[in-house]
Amino acid sequence: MNRIILLTLSVFTTGIVSAQLDVNVQKSIDQIEDKVINWRHDFHQHPELSNQEYRTAEKISQHLTNLGLEVRTKVAKTGVVALLKGDHPGKVVALRADIDALPVTERNDLPYKSEVRARFLDTETGVMHACGHDTHTAMLMGVAEVLSAHKDKIHGTVKFIFQPAEEGPPPGEEGGAKLMIKEGALTQPNVDAIFGLHINSATPVGTIRYKSGGTMAAVERFVVKVNGKGTHGSAPWTGVDPILISAKIIDGFQTIISRESPLVNEAAVITVGKITSGVRFNIIPESAELIGTVRTLDPDMRTLIMSRMDAMAADIARAYGGSATIQWQNNTVVTYNDPNLTSQMVPSLEAVAGADNVQITKATTGGEDFSYYQEVVPGFFFFLGGMAPGNTEPFPHHTPDFKVEDSGMKLGVQALSQVALDYLQLN
Repeated sequence: MNRIILLTLSVFTTGIVSAQLDVNVQKSIDQIEDKVINWRHDFHQHPELSNQEYRTAEKISQHLTNLGLEVRTKVAKTGVVALLKGDHPGKVVALRADIDALPVTERNDLPYKSEVRARFLDTETGVMHACGHDTHTAMLMGVAEVLSAHKDKIHGTVKFIFQPAEEGPPPGEEGGAKLMIKEGALTQPNVDAIFGLHINSATPVGTIRYKSGGTMAAVERFVVKVNGKGTHGSAPWTGVDPILISAKIIDGFQTIISRESPLVNEAAVITVGKITSGVRFNIIPESAELIGTVRTLDPDMRTLIMSRMDAMAADIARAYGGSATIQWQNNTVVTYNDPNLTSQMVPSLEAVAGADNVQITKATTGGEDFSYYQEVVPGFFFFLGGMAPGNTEPFPHHTPDFKVEDSGMKLGVQALSQVALDYLQLN
């Protein structure tokens, strides 16, 4: 069937339109933009940590129920899954948004700034949507409303997946995409393909970026337990200092990246994000704990790095009279965009953003548990611009000053609506 017949939306950005798009669906998106922005502000002002998204889930489920969708709640603790059946038979396509926030204290002047406080890993902290999940949630709620008003254009079924704990469940708990899959998010009925997006603070509003194949890294969480021998701080020779050993281990880990990893193949990262040890300035403690992450895009490099970290931590600790072990937890696998699905759907993105505004990007060492869905069914994950025009120093994700523009969300609603409609009609 001719591509021009299939495309069903209209462009909001300044790029060149690659086809004539459906005026009625376009009008629905125009009418819902303010709603999407208001939802986003509400979620931003009331963020909730992983596996604790109770208020968020209630707001989502109430909206989907009001639209007349078939709604399942409490999937993977606080997740919501809803079905929209079109007027025509066909396959099942899933659209996913993550709904959790981060233990970050917000530092900006937004009128909807978060003032929420919580405890995370026994530490009091602010809670903030410092990665844009509030926008993802609001956009997918908008897509659900738009498509539910145009069931005559749906050739099959659209499944909406609102997923908690993308940032990782609390220690000792299950959660995120793995648990969503285990509890049937990709079945009842079986999903044929899945799409997702992530807003990006360093990508200009109106722009979409993507990469076929491996696009985001596998993520490991590690905990290094260092054991020494406690003593008085005035006589360090009578003990074994686990803080000194920890410093040597951290320094050694970086040589695995700089001197042992073939970085000409793919990027790799080792980061220690938390160190805990001691209670008083003049006491050398008995132990220390390091918590961090490893990011890899190549399976062989992943094996090498983890193996060398295990050996290096133990050997360095032994050299200074102590001991060390590492506990590993896999948080994501490589986010792999199915090449056939990607090439099939890029024209849909070009139709809503303009061909010049849909750009191929390089792989990133960020991680996404959307990757677990892609292990089960073909998936396509792309990046949406959230940076204001003229901004030359955007704040990174996961930082207190992180900010994305409301104006970027309309294109996200368009893009998700477009790929869902086109996939179902093409297949």
